[in-house]
Amino acid sequence: MNIKSLLIGSAAALTAVSGAQAADAVVAAEPEPVEYVRVCDAYGAGYFYIPGTETCLRISGYVRFDAGAGDLLGKRSFDVKDLAEGELNENDTWNLRTRFTLRTHTASETELGTLRTYTETRFQYDSNSVDYNIVDGDGNTIATSERTEAGFDDASLNFAYVELGGLRIGKDETAFRTFVGYAGNVILDDQLDGAGYDTMLISYTFTGKNGFSAILSLEQGDDEHTIDSYLPHVVGGLKYAQGWGSIAAVAAYDANVEEWAAKARVDLNVNDAFSVFVMGAYQSEGDIANYRENYYGTWGGDWIGWVGASYKLNDKATFNAQVSYDESEALGASANVAYKLVPGFTITPEVAYYKNSDDLSGNDDDAWGGMIRFQRSF
Repeated sequence: MNIKSLLIGSAAALTAVSGAQAADAVVAAEPEPVEYVRVCDAYGAGYFYIPGTETCLRISGYVRFDAGAGDLLGKRSFDVKDLAEGELNENDTWNLRTRFTLRTHTASETELGTLRTYTETRFQYDSNSVDYNIVDGDGNTIATSERTEAGFDDASLNFAYVELGGLRIGKDETAFRTFVGYAGNVILDDQLDGAGYDTMLISYTFTGKNGFSAILSLEQGDDEHTIDSYLPHVVGGLKYAQGWGSIAAVAAYDANVEEWAAKARVDLNVNDAFSVFVMGAYQSEGDIANYRENYYGTWGGDWIGWVGASYKLNDKATFNAQVSYDESEALGASANVAYKLVPGFTITPEVAYYKNSDDLSGNDDDAWGGMIRFQRSF
C-alpha cells in the first residue's frame, strides 16, 4: 500500500465517522419566552398586572384573633360536671373568635374612567351562644340554659362590587354609614347602633377637585328591611374634606316604613398626633314601639350622638376613645390602645362599658368588659 492509498482511505473513514456523529447530535430547543409578573404602581402599593392583560390586581386581607371577657364581652355556659351530678349552674367563660378575611382589588383604565372591582369574603370560627334544653328521664324539658359552643360560622360575602368612574353596583354596606365614616377607631364603635349595614345598591359618587363630594345611593336593604316593592331605599349625602378635617352629612329614606333618618359629622385634625370627631343622627319615628323598624335608624329614640378622639402616643401606639348616648338613655363607651408590634401585626387591648336603656330592656343595669385583638394584615 502506497502513501497515496493510505491518505485516501483515512479521509474516507473520517468522513464516515463525522457523518455518523452528525446524525446522532442533540439539538437543544429554543427556550420558551418567560412572562414575568409586572408591578403596577398606578393604583397604589401591592398591585401587579394580571399576565396577558392591562388589568391590575391586588390581594390583601387579614387574620384576626379576638378574646373577650366580662359581663359585656364574655360568654356564659352551664357547668358540664355539675349538670352530670344533677345540678344546673352557669359559669363565665371566654368569648373567642378567629377570622380570616380575603380581599381582592382590580383596576384598569377605560375611555369612561377607571374600572374597578372589590371583594371581601370572611371565614370565621366563633364562640356561639345556644339554648340548651335540660330534660328528665322521660324526655321532658325541665329547664333551659345557655351553653357556649365553638364552631364555624357561615362564610359571608361582605363586599363585591364593580365601579366605573363614580358609579358603583353590587354588594356593599349602606352609604348611610360608609359615606360619613364609621363611628370611630374603637372595636365596639356601634354599641347603640349595631344594625343596618349590608345591602345591594346602585350608587354614584361625584368627587370634585376642591375636596367636595356628593353621593346618591339606591339600596335594597337586608333581612326584614329588604324592600317590599320596586321602590328602593334612598340615601343622599354631601362632604367637604380638607387637610384640617372634614364635614359630612347624609339623609336616608326607608321605602318600606316610609320614614327617614339623617346624620351629620365633623372631623378635626388638631395636629399631626391628635384628632377628634363629633357625630349626631336623628330619625323621624323614634318611638320605642317602632324600635329598629327604620333600616337607617337603629338606635333607641329619636336622636343619638357620638364623640371620639385618637392620639398618637408614638410611632407604634395610638390611643382611641369613644362615647355614644341616645334618647332612650343607653350609654356606650370604649377605649383602646392600638399597638403595632411589627409592620403588619397590631395588638389592640380594649375596655368597654355599656348602660342599658330602661325603656328598651326593662332595666338600667350596666356592664363592663374587656377584650384583646391580635391582627396580622397583609
